[in-house]
Amino acid sequence: MRTARIASAFTEPERPKGLQIRFITVGGSYVDVTGAGHDSDKHRWDCHGCKDTSRFPEKDYLFSIREKANEHAGLCRAIPLT
Repeated sequence: MRTARIASAFTEPERPKGLQIRFITVGGSYVDVTGAGHDSDKHRWDCHGCKDTSRFPEKDYLFSIREKANEHAGLCRAIPLT
């Protein structure tokens, strides 16, 4: 079985320190989840497209922030401007 690969027309931004997960948005931008690792409660997400971020930065566990970042990526249509 062959799987399609979705390519972004934009250059992937530099990977920040503590990057745990990177999602691609429907607009072709990226949402980064950063933090100290699986057992930490100090994670946040940041969107490179619309510049939105988690509402309570560095106050969530990875399992929880992952879901919120993925939801944002599935809705965000902003394209990166840089």
